[in-house]
Amino acid sequence: MIRIGKIVATHGLQGAVILKHITGDTTWLKQGDVLFVELRKGSEIPYFVVAAKASNDEEYIVTLEDVTKVEDAKKLTGKYVYVKEDVLKNVKTDSPLLWIGFNLVDKEKGGLGTIEDVIQTGHQWLAKLTIEGKEVLIPLVDDMLVDVNIRNKYVRVDLPEGLIEVYLNS
Repeated sequence: MIRIGKIVATHGLQGAVILKHITGDTTWLKQGDVLFVELRKGSEIPYFVVAAKASNDEEYIVTLEDVTKVEDAKKLTGKYVYVKEDVLKNVKTDSPLLWIGFNLVDKEKGGLGTIEDVIQTGHQWLAKLTIEGKEVLIPLVDDMLVDVNIRNKYVRVDLPEGLIEVYLNS
């Protein structure tokens, strides 16, 4: 599954929620799709979409099955939302935010670990992962990106020699 966004607020009194997403597309979410809401870390609960209306390129107003009161919707506010990859099959998926949970693989060193988060600093993206118990930030720049495989959930990079060692020896 891919982390697609976060429920940021409730909408109205009938239990609708506002989903802030990262696709930059207003057509990907449809009635009948399943959103997985992370109620607790590592526990994604499926919710079926009853209705979805794009309010702009970054937000949908979503009505979910079995969420019919504003009190129920408030429990979902602030929670991360995931979707299965096939929901995004017609969406351009080059946003590094979609790569959270993917394996980062270096051309020389092999598997480095799982991307725990991505951070944007100015125009540059950084992948955050833990290597040998230390937090490491890897630049996700075009010069280092070799391949992004959405289906198999990995990002292949060609890191400059010594970059990882700088973190591990500090």
